Amino acid sequence: MQTLTAVAHRGDPYRFRENTLGSLRSALDRGADAVEFDVRLTRDGVPVLLHDATLKRLWELDRPLRSLSAAEVRGLTAGGVPTLAEALAATGGSRVMVDLPGISDVRAARRVVDAVREAGAADRAYYCAGAEEMLAVRAADPSAEIALTRTSLAPPRPVLLDAVKPRWLNYRFSLVDRELAARVHRGGHLLSVWTPDTRRAMRRLAALGVDSITTNRIDVLCAVRDTLDA
Repeated sequence: MQTLTAVAHRGDPYRFRENTLGSLRSALDRGADAVEFDVRLTRDGVPVLLHDATLKRLWELDRPLRSLSAAEVRGLTAGGVPTLAEALAATGGSRVMVDLPGISDVRAARRVVDAVREAGAADRAYYCAGAEEMLAVRAADPSAEIALTRTSLAPPRPVLLDAVKPRWLNYRFSLVDRELAARVHRGGHLLSVWTPDTRRAMRRLAALGVDSITTNRIDVLCAVRDTLDA
């Protein structure tokens, strides 16, 4: 029987602020197999959890992350923005999907990869983002597990697949139909999708044979999966 991996998008964002330790822990408590979170670098090169380039949306501070040190971020958010090391400690032995928005420089990618290794989490972490970011991760870590994010129906070029060597192809859920799912699996890749939040969409994707679903409503996804397994 196919096993559907339930991935929590930025933790449990309907209950806790996204990409915070409380959000990650809540998602795991509610049954997530893995948690996805976003990582960027501070001015002094510390990997922290933040999706946006600034603190404005989540923390009401119109300050670019790259203009702040890790200590300044901690002070401005009262410790609300965790470091990658803290997030890895908080998730215990669970799988983590590390999204790297805008980290397309090999040196920056190496900062993230090194932090994962130092935390002893290399065997449970995998990385996702677009081609430039994943090329940087592959250069920084030849053994990294990669989910190459796709935002169009155009098949990834063979030269890109050869360079990135992804285990997963990670598609926006609305793009996925039976033909695409079959093509991904014929190519020897696992298929992950993001971010359906309705039961109807989750059931449709499960019926198509996707291998992993990343959602903002992890409790709903786990309930849907339970009905499929019954």
